[in-house]
Parts: sequence; C-alpha cells; structure tokens
Amino acid sequence: MSFATHLECGYCSKEYNINELHNLCTECDKPLLVRYDLEKAKCEFTKDKLAVRDSTLWRYHEMLPVFDMSKKVSLGEGWTPLIKTTRLAEDLGVENLFIKDEGMNPTTSFKARGLCLAISKANELGVKEVSIPSAGNAAGAMSAYAALAGMKAFVFMPKDVPVPFINECKALGAEVTLVDGLITDCGKMAKELVDKYGRFDVSTLKEPYRIEGKKTMGYEVAEQMNWELPDVIIYPTGGGTGLVGMWKAFEEMEQLGWIGSKRPRMVSVQSTGCAPMVRAYEENTEFAEPWQGAKTVADGLRVPAAVGDFLILRAIRESMGTAVSVTDEELMDASNHIGRTEGLFVAPEGGATLAAFNKLRKSGWIKDGEKVVLFNTGSGHKYMGLWSN
Repeated sequence: MSFATHLECGYCSKEYNINELHNLCTECDKPLLVRYDLEKAKCEFTKDKLAVRDSTLWRYHEMLPVFDMSKKVSLGEGWTPLIKTTRLAEDLGVENLFIKDEGMNPTTSFKARGLCLAISKANELGVKEVSIPSAGNAAGAMSAYAALAGMKAFVFMPKDVPVPFINECKALGAEVTLVDGLITDCGKMAKELVDKYGRFDVSTLKEPYRIEGKKTMGYEVAEQMNWELPDVIIYPTGGGTGLVGMWKAFEEMEQLGWIGSKRPRMVSVQSTGCAPMVRAYEENTEFAEPWQGAKTVADGLRVPAAVGDFLILRAIRESMGTAVSVTDEELMDASNHIGRTEGLFVAPEGGATLAAFNKLRKSGWIKDGEKVVLFNTGSGHKYMGLWSN
C-alpha cells in the first residue's frame, strides 16, 4: 500500500487530489509535490521490512504514489551500487569518497527512476499518450517505460544531441522530433502539441511523480550507509529533480524515525557554459534567471532554465551547501580520472562532480575525513563521440 494522501504546491501550498491528473499548480504555475501520511507510515512502515524485499526502488513502495501495483511498470530500476573508491581516493589523498553509480539503471541513467514512477502513475490514471522535451537520457527512459505500458511516446530533442540518444528513442517506439535549439525550445514545441492533442506532459518537475522516483536515491544512500547520511552530496544539476527529490527523502525519513536531523551539505554542479543555479546562488536570489547561449558537452547540464529553480536553491541553502561551476575540460578530465582508477565509464555529468570535489577540497570547503558521495548520473556509452579523438 501507499501512504500518499494528496498533492501540494511546493511554493504556495495549494492542495490537489492525488487521483487526478495534474501538471503545475493552477495558482502560481509552480511544481506540485506528493505528500504522505507520515504519522501512520511511521507505525506501519519500518526499516526491518526492507530486509526481505527486492533490490529495486520499489522496496520503498509505501512511500511512492502508486496505489494499484498491477499498473506499475518496472525494468528493475534502482538499488544502484554505492562504491567506496580506492585507487581514486588514493590518487587524491583522501578518505571516504564514494560514487553512486546511476549508470547501472535500465536505460543506463538515473532518469529511469523518475520516468518509471511518472509512467506508472500515468498508467494508473488511464493516460494513453505521453510527451517529453529532453536532452537525451530522460527521453530514452520515457520511451522505454511507455513502451512497456503500451502508451504512445512523443519526444522532442535538440537536433545536436548525440546520435545514440535519438536512436534509442526510435528503437523503443517513440516518435522523435528534432528541434533547432535548446531544451527550452523543445519544451515550447512539446507544450503546443500537448495542448492540441491532450497528451500528458512529463517534463522535469512539470508533473509530480518523477521526483518521487528520484527521491529513492536518497533512501538508498541512507540505507547503503547504514542510516548515517554522508557529510556532502555532490550532484550534477540540469533540471535538478534528483537534488530536490533527495532533500525531500531526507525529511520523510526523519519523520519516519529512520534517521536523525543530520543532513548532508548539498552541492549543485553546473558547467561554466550553463550555470543559472550557480549564478542565482551567488547572487542570493530565490529564482534563477534563464542562461543565455547555453553550451556544454554535458547535455544533461545544458538546461538554461529550471522549473524547480527555487526548490533547488532552497535545498542548497537549507543544507548549508553550495553551487559550483566547472569547465568542459575539467569535467572531461575528471571523467577520465574516474575511469582509469575505478574502472567506471561515467557520463560527463558524473565527471563534473569529481571536478567540483577537487575545487571544494582545494578551497578547504570539504574537510579531511568527511564522507562525500559523488553522483554519476549516467553511463558514458551514449557520449562515445566525446572520446573519439
């Protein structure tokens, strides 16, 4: 069973029926979040129940918003390895450096978590057609889960994304439209057709359920570290759903009595070619102005405007975290450093987290002995062209 009760606007707190389809808040046009009966869950959903459960994100199904489990669509997502680095840590002269390898998910990225939940809930609510603007990995994940659910999938991608992303969506049965522009331009085109044909929009944080899949990364890190959260989490940020989701998960787990009040300092990493969150953090603003001329080899970071900008910034500040930008050269060098020491072929977004770690260690912001988790959000295999020279 699920302990989900309703949807709530993350900005103005207006409530909505969880058994109806919703996108953004009708009052303020901000993201909706799933809320749960945590008092009841605390009594009935205890940590010891996890011991005999499958090693997927569905092990936390009481804290996920699907009521009819026959409508669940799953490819075995979640429970990715949390690797304590050895040779990499030795190279850097540090201890307690971990990598959460999301490239081990179905469709080879963390996007599988969010789209699994979005499509499962849409399936429960009778949706037949879904639409997404994407820089790559989210589109592949949506296409996969939509295919499994028997839904029609419509994808809008910048025409300059790596070819493997495009081919993956087509192979999975999606209708792909390539757009001359950025993901924000894809979003505008997708919305026009969503409104025209009545498709359900599963854009980042424009529906309430992707964040619920992403939050399970927070549950897993806690469980894999024996319910003692790390000191720092470094996360590559485009739309930012994963960072916001983990912050939500930590609050839920404290209310469940699974963890205490300690929180990791949350670090948002972006490219110097597209860093709206870093700029907004440094300028101490509540929202992030769109980034002009966004450009980076890490397609997942090429997001000039995020719908959940205020939620990202809120998590960073409440955690006493920070926001860091790194160059394409730095993130690619760091990707290769992870590869040659730990044997992991990480996406450039994953490399960005190590590049940020190096900067924060050098400045003294990360102290000796602190436990730090880097998130590699996907496999490098879809970016093969970056290593072709």
